[in-house]
Amino acid sequence: MTDTIVAATEAEAEELAAPLDLLLTDSVFGIARRMLPHRSWLRLGASLAGAPHFLLGRGRGLAVELADITRGTSTRAPARADQRFADPAWSGNPLLRRIIQTYLAVAETAGKLLVDADLDWRDRERLQFVLDNVVEAAAPSNNPLLNPLGYKAVIDTGGTSVVRGMSNLVRDLATAPRVPTMVDPDAFIVGGTVAATPGSVIFQNRVIEIIQYAPRTPRVREVPLLIVPPVINKFYITDISPGRSMVEYFLGQGQQVFTISWRNPKARHRIWGLDTYGQAIVDALDAVEKITGSTRTHLLGSCSGGMLAAMTAAHLTDIGQRDRLAGLTLAVTVLDQSRAGFAAAALDPTTAKAAIQVSAARGYLDGRSLAEVFAWLRPTDLVWRYWVNNYIQGRTPAPFDVLFWNADTTRMTATLHKDMVQMGLNNALTTPGAVSMLGTPVDLSKVTVDSYVIAGIADHISPWQACYRSARLLGSESIRFVLSTSGHIAAMVNPPGNPRASYRLASPSTAHPAEWLETAEKKPDSWWPDYADWLGERSGPDKTAPTMLGAVDLPPLMPAPGSYVREQ
Repeated sequence: MTDTIVAATEAEAEELAAPLDLLLTDSVFGIARRMLPHRSWLRLGASLAGAPHFLLGRGRGLAVELADITRGTSTRAPARADQRFADPAWSGNPLLRRIIQTYLAVAETAGKLLVDADLDWRDRERLQFVLDNVVEAAAPSNNPLLNPLGYKAVIDTGGTSVVRGMSNLVRDLATAPRVPTMVDPDAFIVGGTVAATPGSVIFQNRVIEIIQYAPRTPRVREVPLLIVPPVINKFYITDISPGRSMVEYFLGQGQQVFTISWRNPKARHRIWGLDTYGQAIVDALDAVEKITGSTRTHLLGSCSGGMLAAMTAAHLTDIGQRDRLAGLTLAVTVLDQSRAGFAAAALDPTTAKAAIQVSAARGYLDGRSLAEVFAWLRPTDLVWRYWVNNYIQGRTPAPFDVLFWNADTTRMTATLHKDMVQMGLNNALTTPGAVSMLGTPVDLSKVTVDSYVIAGIADHISPWQACYRSARLLGSESIRFVLSTSGHIAAMVNPPGNPRASYRLASPSTAHPAEWLETAEKKPDSWWPDYADWLGERSGPDKTAPTMLGAVDLPPLMPAPGSYVREQ
């Protein structure tokens, strides 16, 4: 296997990311809480004190290397892919080169001491998170007095970069989330440059709007596709910029496409829970069936939307309406949250209860707090990169549609927050009947409809191994598991034509993800065409595309992307 694949095998990447339940607790208290001293630190100190040979050995090795660095004979250098030190001044200037080498040597020694310590897995995961963030924060590239990019910006701008950098810092500290701005808030226009695929809102209630997209082909597939987006983001990640829009691509393949647009809830909507959102999916299915005349619909859910879609599928199966679904697609969705590394190590019932109480008092969980937690899970890419760009160089971040969508946050109702945290804390979806949807017990093993499951090999939110285990919870005899390159979002926003993209696919027939990875077929480019073919095989005969959207009793209410997506 290639180095990239090896890095993501079960042994090295089984515990890559935090599941939703951890994010929903840390977003209440803030990520700084995880950095404060706790009992794991005491156990680390006691372990190393009880094995002084580790401290002495590592200290002796570090001292030898520091001496080599001082003499200029050290060969230590940043990894080729480490863009923090890409500027030639870092290697060309003797002082800066020694500073980098010292930083790398100390960071490596600290990491080895953590490995040396005799700790249980929970303590190790908690301390690894702290160490990673401290090491990233201490990088010389983050120091405005050291980073050569800052000096070059001062010279190039006549000093105005310093003024702009300070202005950017003050602005970001004044409003949540208190992390560097990743994209200018005016870089894109919802309904203009993002969420721009033509269509109409054909249904609206207090929870959702349903968008029907205008067909792009003379003939369309008989069975439609309904997209269930995450409840903690706006819907348009599946309809991002033209040319990169999943919705646009599926329309071009002759698919009839509908999507749910969730309302951005306020405190008065605090009682909306799992049943409220499950009923909204059922309402959407009713509307899609009425408009298309089809008795069957493909359901595609992503992330938390995938959790709701799977639970709704279980409900429909339980009440004898399984045949309403032509297929179930789960994208970057974790249903089995066992062995979730730092997440499982950090989450505990006391923390969960306290987090639920805070959101209950407020009426909702603020999406801006959640965005801050997401950023600190990948500090190099999502915090310190923009620290250098925005503050040290005094620049405006480059426009990027996905980051614009990420910053366009939503709230989560207090009741849904409670339901999601408790479900994750107890890993309830792995136990038949441990949680209910619309009054029926959820048993995912009874969901026998053909299923298509997508994961990203570098996903830091929904680890692909957890997505794989989740696919195996379903009772279908026909499950297609697809492992795409890239991470949580890039695995989905993956239009054909990228020469660096590839995917692996096979049935999740083995219990061990690493074994599956060894034998799964690898194909180049995006998984979108494979999925379009999979849908086509299960979407009945073609028919003439409708000339008007909606139906007699479900007329178009407004142009896409509707009104709920614009609510702040």
